[in-house]
Amino acid sequence: MLETSCEIAVPVGDRELHGSWNLPEMARGIVVFVHGSGSSRFSPRNQQVAQTLQEASFATLLMDLLHTEEAEDRTKVFDIDLLSERVLAAIDWLTEQETTRSLPIGLFGASTGAAAALRAAARRPASVDAVVSRGGRPDLAWADLPLVTTPTLLIVGERDTEVLQLNRSALRRLGGPHVLEFVPNATHLFPEPGALSQVADLAKRWFMQYLALGEPSEDPPVREFVNRLDAAQRLAARLKRRSFTNPLVLAIPRGGVVLGAVLANALHADLDVVLSRKLRMPGNPECALGAIAETGGVYLNSSVKEIPPSVQSYLDQEGQHQLTEIARRRDLFRQGRPPVDVTGRSVIVTDDGIATGSTMIAALQALQLQHPREVIVAVPVASPDRLKQVRTACDEIACLIEAPDLRAVGQYYQDFTQVEDEEVVTLLQEFAPANTIQS
Repeated sequence: MLETSCEIAVPVGDRELHGSWNLPEMARGIVVFVHGSGSSRFSPRNQQVAQTLQEASFATLLMDLLHTEEAEDRTKVFDIDLLSERVLAAIDWLTEQETTRSLPIGLFGASTGAAAALRAAARRPASVDAVVSRGGRPDLAWADLPLVTTPTLLIVGERDTEVLQLNRSALRRLGGPHVLEFVPNATHLFPEPGALSQVADLAKRWFMQYLALGEPSEDPPVREFVNRLDAAQRLAARLKRRSFTNPLVLAIPRGGVVLGAVLANALHADLDVVLSRKLRMPGNPECALGAIAETGGVYLNSSVKEIPPSVQSYLDQEGQHQLTEIARRRDLFRQGRPPVDVTGRSVIVTDDGIATGSTMIAALQALQLQHPREVIVAVPVASPDRLKQVRTACDEIACLIEAPDLRAVGQYYQDFTQVEDEEVVTLLQEFAPANTIQS
């Protein structure tokens, strides 16, 4: 029987691999650490993450995947076949032990170890319940990524540009729920103050959501979205249950385009933006009188009963100002491409949430004039009152959370980082016909 905290030896063929084992009281799952190149069970970075997980009642196994002499051979350090086979041996061994056989297993991979973890998850989908990658190299398991149905979190430092690009490329190949998180201003090994703590917290949240048995003893259940990608994947799972006619996803920039790209990929749909802008109330620009669409169509909130001449003059000026901004965004985001034709198509309109509903309704009203077959609004969160108003302008709504107390969309996201114009342009270009992409 495994003790609470001890050094163990895991049999692998005719050899043994050494590991550090910690089993908290009332453990709700096990996290096996898969170290990267040149690292071992004594890695201070992984030990720090392991301590955070232990405090959240997860058992941890930090195991050396290579013997001392093997670790000196650089070919073995990058031998993902060898590393993943040893991860599988550890998984199989844990499932055979009386103390641990009933506990779900997650994998935490770093650098090259992340590739081994992903390959192991692809080959033991029934045994691995969650994967987290820290500064990982998923590209080294490229062929295995579509087979990974296990919920996977990729964590990369914002300034680790090469690895960040590799992870972004890998994201679309993963088969199951998957999210890419970057730690602001962090480099590859997360040495910056507080960076590794952010990694540990992200990993804990992921394992709490997808790995933990029972209810957490301290933290409440994770109800909110990790980020826009997480919300989009949940929306995609719901929408994939129904059929569409020549589907087209229209996203409200900027945050909505992140969701739109995931939905378009999952539904095998085209992707474009739908442009509308809030009409700001005079003297209180945070409040909306309504919104204006790319076509010039204006929607005014139901609270606007009558418009005196002075306000009408302001409204005309504000409308022209917002149309100028819409034109700027149209030129930037579409890069000279014409709007995608919606006639006769199933159109899914998405954003990262609905606050006032003005920009969504203005966009929907303009869209209905273009004769789509049907219009479905897909959003992660909105208040029931706003949804009631939106329903008058569409055929169907898919909303994951109806929140009567919604004050701001961002309160339902753990990460609601602002989406920049450059990311919107990049995402739209990925879905643009090859002969229309501007050089």
